Amino acid sequence: VRAAVNDFFSRAELSQYLDQTNPLAELTHKRRLSALGPGGLRRIQAKEETRDVHYTHYGRICPIETPEGENIGLITSLATYARINKFGFLETPYRKVVTGKASQELVYLDAREEDEFYIAGADSIDKEGSFLSSQVIARYRGEIVSVPSKRIDYIDVSPQQMLSVSTSLIPFLENNDANRALMGSNMQRQAVPLENPEQPFVQTGMEGKVAADSGSAIRVKREGRVILVDANQIRIKTKSSTEKYKLSKFKRSNQKTCLNQRPIVSQGDRVKKGDFIADGAAICQGKLSLGRNVLVAFMPWEGYNFEDAILISEKLVKEDVFTSIHIEEFQVEAKELSSGVEKITAQVPDVEKSSLQNLDNEGIVKIGTRVESGDILVGKVTPQAEIEPTAKERLLADIFGEKAEKAKNNSLTLPHGIKGKVIMVRVFSQENKDDLPADVKKKVKLYVAIRRKIRVGDKICGRHGNKGIVAKVLPEEDMPYLSDGTPVQVVLNPLGVPSRMNIGQILEMHLGWVAKTLNTPMICPAFEGPKAKQIRALLKEAHLPESGKTVLYDGRTGRVFDGKVAVGYMYMMRLIQIASEKIQARSTGPYSLITQQPLGGKSRQGGQRFGEMEVWALEGYGAAYILQEMLTGKSDDPQGRTEIRKQIIKGKNLFDTQTPESFKVLVKELQSLGLNLEFWKNQKKLPIEAMEGKEAIKGKPLWKLSNIDRISIRLASPEQMREWSYGEVRKADTINYRTLKPERGGLFCEEIFGPSRNYQCSCGKYTRMEHKGVRCENCGVEIISSKVRRQRMGHIELASPVAHIWYARSYLPLLLGLNKKELERVICFISYLVIDAGQTSLKKLQILDEKKYQEHKEEYGEGSFQAGSGAEVILSILEKMDLQHSKDELEKELLQEKSKDKRLKLIRRLQVVKNFLHSGNKPEWMILKVVPVIPPGLRPVVQLGSGVVSSSGLNNLYQAVINTNNQLKHLLKTGAS
Repeated sequence: VRAAVNDFFSRAELSQYLDQTNPLAELTHKRRLSALGPGGLRRIQAKEETRDVHYTHYGRICPIETPEGENIGLITSLATYARINKFGFLETPYRKVVTGKASQELVYLDAREEDEFYIAGADSIDKEGSFLSSQVIARYRGEIVSVPSKRIDYIDVSPQQMLSVSTSLIPFLENNDANRALMGSNMQRQAVPLENPEQPFVQTGMEGKVAADSGSAIRVKREGRVILVDANQIRIKTKSSTEKYKLSKFKRSNQKTCLNQRPIVSQGDRVKKGDFIADGAAICQGKLSLGRNVLVAFMPWEGYNFEDAILISEKLVKEDVFTSIHIEEFQVEAKELSSGVEKITAQVPDVEKSSLQNLDNEGIVKIGTRVESGDILVGKVTPQAEIEPTAKERLLADIFGEKAEKAKNNSLTLPHGIKGKVIMVRVFSQENKDDLPADVKKKVKLYVAIRRKIRVGDKICGRHGNKGIVAKVLPEEDMPYLSDGTPVQVVLNPLGVPSRMNIGQILEMHLGWVAKTLNTPMICPAFEGPKAKQIRALLKEAHLPESGKTVLYDGRTGRVFDGKVAVGYMYMMRLIQIASEKIQARSTGPYSLITQQPLGGKSRQGGQRFGEMEVWALEGYGAAYILQEMLTGKSDDPQGRTEIRKQIIKGKNLFDTQTPESFKVLVKELQSLGLNLEFWKNQKKLPIEAMEGKEAIKGKPLWKLSNIDRISIRLASPEQMREWSYGEVRKADTINYRTLKPERGGLFCEEIFGPSRNYQCSCGKYTRMEHKGVRCENCGVEIISSKVRRQRMGHIELASPVAHIWYARSYLPLLLGLNKKELERVICFISYLVIDAGQTSLKKLQILDEKKYQEHKEEYGEGSFQAGSGAEVILSILEKMDLQHSKDELEKELLQEKSKDKRLKLIRRLQVVKNFLHSGNKPEWMILKVVPVIPPGLRPVVQLGSGVVSSSGLNNLYQAVINTNNQLKHLLKTGAS
C-alpha cells in the first residue's frame, strides 16, 4: 500500500509539488482546476474554443486567473463562492427572488440548471433587496437580455462572484485591461513573504478571509484570557481549561521561503473565538499582507526607469522594507564505497584549524552559527583508492615504518554568494534505523536562513500587472521630494500606464494617499470601488490636490521639476525572481572533459552561455575580435587560454588562437564512424596530423582552419582506418578500479593511446620530460604529453566483416538493386544470396530463404550453385563490381524502360553509381573489416567525489563489440560452425 501511495504522488499527472511561496499561492494552488491529465485534454489538441471563456464559467471558474503560457485556458481557478457537488459538478450560489424581492435564501445551481432561469446582477437591488428599476439587465441561456424585474428568478450573491480568490484581491479591477488583470492575479502568488509585512492602505475586503482560510495564522478556538506569550507558544485560559497554541518558527517552504509565526497579542488580553492571536508569513494583524505601501511618483528620471525599469530609494534597503528571509537546505551523505567507508568527522585533512572552529565533535556545524561562502558546514573524508606511491611517499613509509591512510577532503561547504545563519540540523543514520539507502551510512541535512535585501536586478510589482526590475538604488537625499520635504520612495515610468491600460494603479495611488493622510484603510471591492468623482472628493477632504498631482523637487539640486507629478501610495510586492540567486561570475573553473568548454550553470561554477543568436547580434555589430575570443579562448581552445593569459601579463593584446577542441572532437567522432575528412588548400591536401600539433613547429600547428579552401568527406578504407590507429585493441578492459591505472591491451591502454600522466610511462621507469620521445622497454609506453590521449585512435580487427549500419538500408540496396528488407535478412544470416547460379535456373543476386535454399541444394546437388549469407557475401560481390560497366548497363535499361516507377528506381541507382565513380569511393568500403576506436580522452572514465567510478557510454558499446568479436574469433579458431 505504501509503495502504491508513493507511486501515485510521485508519478501521477495531476500530482504537483505544493506552491508555498506565500499563503495566497498555497490557497490558490489547492483551488486549481485542470483540463489536462488522465481522461482530460491534450495540450496539443486543445483549440482556441476550448481555451476561451464560456458563459457557463460564470460564478464557477474565474475568467481571469490562468497561466500566460501554453496552458492558457486549460489551467484555471475556482471562483470565490463556487463549490463542487457530490456528483463532481461546479455550483455557484444565488439569492432567490420571492414576490419581487431578493430573499436571504441561497440556492446553489450548476450550469445546466442555471439555463432555465433569469438571473440578475448583485448591483440591480438595494440594501433591502428591492429592485432599483422595473426593467433589469439579466442573463438567460448565455445571453444578456433586458426583462421586467418581476421575471427575475435569482440574484447574484456578490459582484465578486465570478472572480477567483487571487483576482478578488485586486482593487479597481474594473479599471484594468484583462491581460494586466491576469498578470496581477498571477504575480501575487509569486510575492515573497517580507520580514516586516504591512497591510495595504487600499484593500478589497478579502484580505482577512484569505488569511483565515490559508491556515497560516493562528485563531482562537474558545473565548478566554491570554496568560502567557513568548516566541514559541501562546497560552489562553478558558472557562474549562488552559489551551496551548504552539507557534511554527522559521520553517522552510517548498519554494525556500520562510514560514514563521509571530504573536500579536499580549499577556492579559481578552480574546474571542475566531480572533487572530498570531500572524503567519505575509500576514499582518490577521490580514493578508504580501507587500508594503510605498510613496510612488510617475515621472521619467534620467532613463533609469525606461522600459519597465524602476528607480527606488536607498531608504527601502536601509529600513528593510522589502527584505525577505529565505531558507536553503544543504545535505551530505557518508556512503560505503569500494575504497572504504566515508566518515563525517571534525578531523579533516589539509584544513586550517580556524576553518573547523564552528564544528562540533561529530564534524557538524553548530546551530546558530553565522556562516559565509566557503565555510565548512559538515566535515567529511573519503578514502581514496590505492594508487602507486610516489618516491617521496615510499621514503616516508620506510622512515616511519607504516603507510598513512589516504583520505580526501570532501567536506560540505557553503556555496559562493551565500551568507546566513544555521537554524536547524537533522542527522539520519543506519544506527538509528532511519530509512536510508543500503549504501548510505549517515546523512546530514542543514538549513541556513539568509536575509536578502532588495537590490538592483530584483523584480517588484503592484497588484495591477505593473511589474518592473530595480535598475538603480538612489540615495534618499537625491530622490525627488514633496513640498513638505518627504522624499519619494519609488519612481515609475508614466509611459507604462497608457499602453497597458491598467488605470487601476493610478486610482489606487490617489486613494492610497488619502488613506495615509487620514490614517484610515480604504475598502474597494472589485466592481464596487469608488469612482473618479468620489476619489476627488476624498482628496479634497484630506486637503490634498484634487488632481492627485503635486509639485516635486529634485533632491540633488533643489529645483522644481517641470509640471506637476502624479504622486501617491501604492502597494508593491517583491517577487521570487531574486537577482542574487541568479547572478554568476567566473574567471576560471571546471571544464568539460570532452569538449574542453567551461561548464554551464551556477551550481557547477559555469560560465554564461553564448548561443547562436548572441553570435548573430555581435556579427551585426562587426565585433570580429570579441567573437573570436568568445568562440576560441573563452570557450574550447586550451592553448589559446594559456596564450591570452601570457599576453595579458605581458601587457600585450595580440592573441594567437588555435583550432577549437570541439572541431577536433568532431573530426575524431567522424573518423570513428568510418568517415575520412580531408582538408585542402590550393588543390593540395593538408595533413590532418599537422592541425592536431603532432608535426608542429615550436608547439604551433603547421596550418589552421583559416588556411583551408575546402573540406571533403568520404568513406574510409580499412587501410586508412589502420593508418589512423596506433594499435589494435584486443581486450575489453578499461581501467583497474583499485589503482585507477589503464589495463594493458584494453580500451585505455597507454601503449596504444599514450601515457595517462605527462611524460611518465606506465611502469614508472621514465618519469621526466627529458626522456621525451623514448619508448619504455618494459611497458612499451612512449614518453610524451598526455594530451595525445585526445588524438590517438585505436582499432578493432573484426573476425567477420560487418555492414555499416548507415549504408545497409540506403546505398547498398540501391547499388545491388535489391529490396531493403530482403538484403537486411541476408546480412543478418536469415536468407541466402546467390553469387553464382552455375547451370541452374537460379539468377545471380537472387535471395533465397532457408527452406528454398535447402530445396534447391537437394534438387541441383552440392556445389551446383554458390550462395551465402552475411556481410562477407555482400563484400565479395562489391569487390568484384565494375562500376563503369554497371553505369553503362543502367543507362541502357533506362533508355528502354517505359514504366514511370521503374524509371525512377533506375535513376536513383544510376545516381548512386555515378556518385561512387565521381568521388573515388569504393563500394566495398561500405562493409567494415575494421572498427575505429575513438581516443580515450573523448570517452573518459573518471572517479567522482564520492569515489564511484563513472564511465562514458561509448566504453560499454566498445566492450560489447570486443567481447562478441573475441568469442567469434575463438569459435572460428576451434572450427565451430
